[in-house]
Amino acid sequence: MIYLALGAAILALLVWSGRRSRRFGQELRIAKALLAALAAAAAVALGLRGGWMASIGLVALSAYLARSAVPRGDPGASGNLSDGSTSLDEARSILGVGLDASRADIDAAYRRLMVRAHPD
Repeated sequence: MIYLALGAAILALLVWSGRRSRRFGQELRIAKALLAALAAAAAVALGLRGGWMASIGLVALSAYLARSAVPRGDPGASGNLSDGSTSLDEARSILGVGLDASRADIDAAYRRLMVRAHPD
């Protein structure tokens, strides 16, 4: 029970600090990743000792911390889009096809790029 209370306190502290100013963003992400690893290790240790209820709580805490440690992409920054989508113009430029390309032209350009990237 003490592990769940400690995990809830750490979670509340991290959620609160995540809403604060972003000047310590990198350090906060590193701290969250380390705490996620620590919570996962503690969950395994407790699970092996028979404390499966606390282990489940620590697994949930670990998953939350690991997910929140991943930096969110800034649309347009260094080519990363937050939703993972690619514009049609960008896709056409990657494939090397024009605006009037047919489906067969697009498929051929895709196959050509894939053979270059994965020759087997």
